[in-house]
Amino acid sequence: MLAKKAFAMLYRLFAALAFVSAALPSAHAADLTPLEMRWLQGVAPVVTQARTVLALPLDVVVQPQDAPGAPPLALAFVDGRCKLVLSMRGNPEAQRPLDVIEPALLNAALELMAAHELGHCRRYLDGAWTHLPAGFVTAKAPASLAPDMQQAWLDMRSTRREEGYGDLVGLAWTRERHPELYARLHAWLVAERSADLIPGSHHDTLAWLALVKEPAALQGASMFEAASRVWTQGLAD
Repeated sequence: MLAKKAFAMLYRLFAALAFVSAALPSAHAADLTPLEMRWLQGVAPVVTQARTVLALPLDVVVQPQDAPGAPPLALAFVDGRCKLVLSMRGNPEAQRPLDVIEPALLNAALELMAAHELGHCRRYLDGAWTHLPAGFVTAKAPASLAPDMQQAWLDMRSTRREEGYGDLVGLAWTRERHPELYARLHAWLVAERSADLIPGSHHDTLAWLALVKEPAALQGASMFEAASRVWTQGLAD
């Protein structure tokens, strides 16, 4: 058993090095920190799937400058291409997941995070970013808010919807790739979203997470299709 685990770890490491070489042609492994290499190792299966099977126009960007307070992993959309951006340097938030997530869950959790960002990529490519599906109408901001705050309220609601969709895509990936870990990763994500929660805020995705406590709720021809169905259901509730 130990030998199999060691082989699996070495395989993932070599796969990550090959992934870095292909994903970052202008960078050398020596230019990357161990923390960056660890994250790249974790997200490599998702990026490989996105490029080879899903044929998404996806680039990987490792920020060379310090980025304190930035999300360690985020998505940008530039000139029709999705950019998976890693902001690791000078950023304590990049180390935190590696310290607090159970080792047995870590690789699958990093994949879930990357798949979440693929959800954003899919929405951008579909021209649907922040848009509601047909049949749904954007709620009006409370009249009691000042005009600038009304726009902030609407922006918060649209961001919350996109975060909900991203979480569902991440869990749909987990259901497909790590079904034995689904319950534990679902519980981890619920705990993450519940920490310091402000109900209705940008990352309050608990209403959608409640719909997929059981992995069977995310059945679909693809993880995007599965997520879309449940996401629409959550919009209606």
